[in-house]
Amino acid sequence: MTSPVLDRRFTLAPMMEWSTSDCRTFWRLLTKKAVLYSEMVTTGALLHGDKARFLDYNICEHPLALQLGGSNPNDLAECSKIAEGWGYDEVNLNCGCPSDRVQNGMIGACLMAEPELVAECIATMQNAVKIPVTVKHRIGIDDMEDYEGLVNFVSTIATTGCHTFIVHARKAWLKGLSPKENREVPPLQYDKVYQLKRDFPHLEIIINGGITTLEQSKQLLEHVDGVMLGREAYANPYLLAEVDQQIYGVSRPIISRQEVMEGFIAYCEEQLAKGARLNHLTRHILGLYHGMPRARQFRRILSEQAHKPGAGIDVVKQALEVLNEVPLHDIDSSPA
Repeated sequence: MTSPVLDRRFTLAPMMEWSTSDCRTFWRLLTKKAVLYSEMVTTGALLHGDKARFLDYNICEHPLALQLGGSNPNDLAECSKIAEGWGYDEVNLNCGCPSDRVQNGMIGACLMAEPELVAECIATMQNAVKIPVTVKHRIGIDDMEDYEGLVNFVSTIATTGCHTFIVHARKAWLKGLSPKENREVPPLQYDKVYQLKRDFPHLEIIINGGITTLEQSKQLLEHVDGVMLGREAYANPYLLAEVDQQIYGVSRPIISRQEVMEGFIAYCEEQLAKGARLNHLTRHILGLYHGMPRARQFRRILSEQAHKPGAGIDVVKQALEVLNEVPLHDIDSSPA
């Protein structure tokens, strides 16, 4: 089996409770090229829980990576094999999450203080699978000497043959800041990620943190190999509609919001027929009309109505009517 070559110029971040399969399916309506990442799944949950619950996805989501949380090399290797068997295109190790809960399980950003352990984990994972094994991490933690510590971390892991490093360009303060504060308070230091790429030109360096536009993404791509967008993709998902054209040079027309909703309604109908709750689906599209007239009313209708028992597609159509927009299949195309 040949390892797939993933074009990670533009990627969408793993975000707990946000980047679910439903969300990724919605994003895939907007961009066919971006590499999508799952929510973090801990090794314990995968080895001892309902694998289908954590791993199932829709075929349209490829290229798709699974992010794992853990620090036991053998457990990570076993989970990597499971992910490869499930059809994932990449396995990513979380070395960047700063929450207390994951720290207590030796997961996430605290692993930046243990580069030798991370290298052992990565090497064991690589020996278990043929798909790429990558790392997502911060530029540093706590009192770690920023750039020197970052170089030590990356160079130690790179000795395993690991090629791709996704770098959140902020430090993580494991003591004193909440996970939310750790996404906002530590200053962005893009210059350190740029320097990392200059010092390790043979590695693929993906930058993450504070990216909000495609124009900014293109500027960052002058210094690194790829960008990873996080919360902005959730708050303002329609910016993804031009990713394929602006980042990858694809010539097809930009999809309209109306066409996106046509595809999403069809997906909702399939999922509702399988017993899904409407609000579990529509929560991911609340930002689709971000910045447009009556977007607030659109969000309010979905937020107030979609959670009710028995809520169906009519709720979505009602929200669209507020925008004076209807799904394409409701438009009468017959001659006048």
